[in-house]
Amino acid sequence: MRVVGLITEYNPFHNGHKYHLEKSKEISRSNYSVAVMSGNFLQRGEPAIVDKWTRAKMAIDSGVDLVIELPVVYACQSAEYFSYGSVKLLDSLGVVDSIVFGSESGDVKKINAIADILLKEPNNFKNYLKDYLSKGNTFPKSRTKALIKYARNHLNSKLSTEDIEDIINSPNNILGIEYLKALKKINSKIVPYTIKRIGSDYHQEDITGKFSSATSIRKKIFEDGNLDTIKDIVPYHTYIHLNNFLNKYGSFNKTCNYNDILQYILINTDRKKLKEILDVEEGLENRILKCFNENNTIEGLINCIKTKRYTLTRIQRIIMHLLININEKIFSEFHKTGPLYIRVLGFNSKGIELLREAKKKAKLPIITNFSNYRKLKDHKINRMISFDKRATDIYFLGLKNYNSEKKNLDFYTNPYIKK
Repeated sequence: MRVVGLITEYNPFHNGHKYHLEKSKEISRSNYSVAVMSGNFLQRGEPAIVDKWTRAKMAIDSGVDLVIELPVVYACQSAEYFSYGSVKLLDSLGVVDSIVFGSESGDVKKINAIADILLKEPNNFKNYLKDYLSKGNTFPKSRTKALIKYARNHLNSKLSTEDIEDIINSPNNILGIEYLKALKKINSKIVPYTIKRIGSDYHQEDITGKFSSATSIRKKIFEDGNLDTIKDIVPYHTYIHLNNFLNKYGSFNKTCNYNDILQYILINTDRKKLKEILDVEEGLENRILKCFNENNTIEGLINCIKTKRYTLTRIQRIIMHLLININEKIFSEFHKTGPLYIRVLGFNSKGIELLREAKKKAKLPIITNFSNYRKLKDHKINRMISFDKRATDIYFLGLKNYNSEKKNLDFYTNPYIKK
């Protein structure tokens, strides 16, 4: 049994993900696959277009053997914490031999060289960084300049200026750096590989054929209001599950669906409580409240708060933390241990074999029946799970069809099993 781990969101599962799965098994020589997947809220601070069980079905029906959920306290986070939580879960399964991630670079050695510097932070690098920051450069620009100078002076040209600039400024490369840092932090034996991304860029908004980005697919769905135009550019099972979801809930989910809920929360949140929300640093609470008073929509609020210092994705994550009520103190407590359980969302017949083996070797409890988690009688586990449950309940408030059951779905929804 050779097992490859994939870190995913599948929003929705598309042909690029199918290629990633097949190529990952090939280059790692694996015959089993496990995907750790964000639940209902995602790394960039957005609700998924469809819920976590629907996305798990897409993945399982398209060839992934086992899908486990990344707890929301790690899913809706910066690249560093998202990556750490994902890697820690895959390592904790006890059966994963390798991780394969997509990157713009396609060169794991170069990405690893940068990860090494950023993890160890040698004194010379820290001094260069401090110097560039003192000259008024932004942190990302200072970090890039410091890396270039450190590589030139101390790495015997293992990394060129072009290498560093290309790697440090591309979203999947940045995630790759964080995956490698996380593997080193926990002393994992998992072997990392990367494959060069093909097709559209991550943020490409226009449909470009067979390998269109998830961003462009979502944009097309929301623009057209139906699935006809994406039918031929996504895997068959993705189209079927998207269609089933639309028929059941009447709409797909997006941030603006929470406009009224967010307005209510902000009306009832004082300055002190807002300051405690995760990612709200000193003074940002004032800007949020000022912009809230000047805007009636989430989109307007986000655009008002956003600056060079406060990026779009950071503001979006703060909005999601507000919705779910994740504050700085709570996350700091959770991060002392990392993820505390392995929640199963779906599996096929090979996934059953994987789970059987994992139950012998896993470092964390494996939860297949959500109702049974209370039997663990662990306060910390129960508390972390309570945020997943809350996130699910809030997620479904964003959908149109109120005739469908929307409360306590974590208790009523079993993992998807494809036999």
